Amino acid sequence: MAGEINPMEQFEVGHLVDVTLFGYDVSFTNSALFMVVVFVILAVFMAGGLKRQLIPGRWQVAAEEAVGFIDNMVSVNIGKGGKKFAPYIFSLFFFILFANLVGVLPLAILPHFHTFAVTSHITVTAVLALASFAIVLIVGFARHGLKFFSLFVPHGAPAWLMPVIIPVEFVSFMVRPFSLGLRLFVAMTAGHILLEVFGSFVVQGLNAGGGLGWLVSALSFVMIVGVSALELLVCAIQAYVFALLTSLYLHDAVHLH
Repeated sequence: MAGEINPMEQFEVGHLVDVTLFGYDVSFTNSALFMVVVFVILAVFMAGGLKRQLIPGRWQVAAEEAVGFIDNMVSVNIGKGGKKFAPYIFSLFFFILFANLVGVLPLAILPHFHTFAVTSHITVTAVLALASFAIVLIVGFARHGLKFFSLFVPHGAPAWLMPVIIPVEFVSFMVRPFSLGLRLFVAMTAGHILLEVFGSFVVQGLNAGGGLGWLVSALSFVMIVGVSALELLVCAIQAYVFALLTSLYLHDAVHLH
């Protein structure tokens, strides 16, 4: 239908450079482009913190505070032996944070250009979640061997409840990567759809004209401002929750209970 606005169109992965390798489609897409953009932003951000000036500037202070924030997170939530995981948690947190923020930049006002939220795709969030889960399994079995399975046996639980508790604990453990990936995916997708829907209300209200049309446009614009502010908060919260839960899962792998 002419003039129809599709809120799901913003999530479509499009080819920028078509590439076929050994019969497989490995084309460079808009999703890959924005992952590269996020990586470059993260690299530039950290480059400013490596100057090690005697009197640090704002950029260096920001980078050092970011490192301190993650260092405190792993120290509190992983405990002894958690320092070695700080680089991974740091990369995870700031990749997700910058990806979320880049995805909400209002660049659609430019002709034929809009940002792409890579964290609104389940394939991206699932890979991040599975990578974290794989590290938990590797660390758990490397440190404890088969004793790692004691994670499914709560300390102090009565023996007669074990046939019920162990399956429940096992399912709860195995569902962790799914909850990690889905939480981030759903939160980012829902926010972008809301912005697109209210944006379409603004346009349609202006096209309709009249008092009612202008009223709908004005109210929708107010909603866009509110949802945008909420999205900025969600961007930070979702990155924090993902990194925090990964730290807690690593605590289980390192210390069992």
